[in-house]
Amino acid sequence: MLDPITIIIIAITVIVSYKGFGDYYFFDRFKFQPAPILKQNQYDRLLTSGFLHVNTTHLLFNMLTLYFFAWYVIRFFAVHTGGPANASVVFAVVYLAAIIGGNLLSLFFQRNNYNYSAVGASGGVSGILFSSIVIDPTLELYLFFILPIKGWVFAIAYLGFSVYGMKKQLGNIGHEAHLGGSIIGLIAPIIIYPAIYEHNKIYILGMLIPIAVLLVMAIKERK
Repeated sequence: MLDPITIIIIAITVIVSYKGFGDYYFFDRFKFQPAPILKQNQYDRLLTSGFLHVNTTHLLFNMLTLYFFAWYVIRFFAVHTGGPANASVVFAVVYLAAIIGGNLLSLFFQRNNYNYSAVGASGGVSGILFSSIVIDPTLELYLFFILPIKGWVFAIAYLGFSVYGMKKQLGNIGHEAHLGGSIIGLIAPIIIYPAIYEHNKIYILGMLIPIAVLLVMAIKERK
C-alpha cells in the first residue's frame, strides 16, 4: 500500500507543476536560478523548483520513479525509526533535503552562471532512489523500465555519468542536482541505521568513488 506521504508529495508536485505549465510568471518566480537566489535572497527557490517541471513527460517520469521506490524506503524507515508515522516524517525530510541538497550543489557550481536555470524533482527522486540502493545494493532496477540492472551497478554508472556530464555540461540536464540529491539519499539510511554501512560496505565504498571525484572538482573550483 502506498504511504499517504508519498501521495501528498506526488499530488502537490502535480498541482504545482500544472500551475507552472500555464503560468509563465509563476514558473519564472519559483524555478531555480542563481541570480535571484544570490542577489535577491530568494532562497525559497532551492525548494520550490523541485515541485516544478518542464512538461508532462518530465513530471510523469519523476513521479513514476518516486512511486516505485518510495514504499521500499518507507518500509526501511518504519523498522528503524519506530513505526509508520515516524517513517513518513523521516521520508519527507529526506526527500525535501535531497531537493535542497541538489540545488545547493547546483548553486555552488553555477553561482557565476546567471543564465542557468533548472526545475524538477530529480534531486529528491534521486535521493529516494539512492536510499533504496544503499538499503539493498543488489536490488534489481529496470533501466527505462525495461532493462534489468543491479542497483549498485546503476548507482556507480549514474554517479560517474553525472560527474562527467556536469564537467562537460552535457545536455539540458541538471547533473549537479542529481548528484546532490543522490548524496543525501546515500547517507540518509546510514545515519538512521549505521549498521547498514557494515552490511553493504563494499557497495557503498564503490558508490563513493565518483563522489570523491566530485569533491576534487569542487576543491579545484574553489581555487
